Amino acid sequence: MELSQILYFAFTSILAIVFLGIIIYYYTPKRKNKVEEPKYRMLEDDDK
Repeated sequence: MELSQILYFAFTSILAIVFLGIIIYYYTPKRKNKVEEPKYRMLEDDDK
């Protein structure tokens, strides 16, 4: 393998890991209420 191939593979791997980390962080159960709260608040405002 050439250096450019190794760097390309490393960069792609790092981006995939960062992407998965963001997804996992966003969808953890303890963040669910914080994420869902604005949606329900917006629906409550429509009822008034």
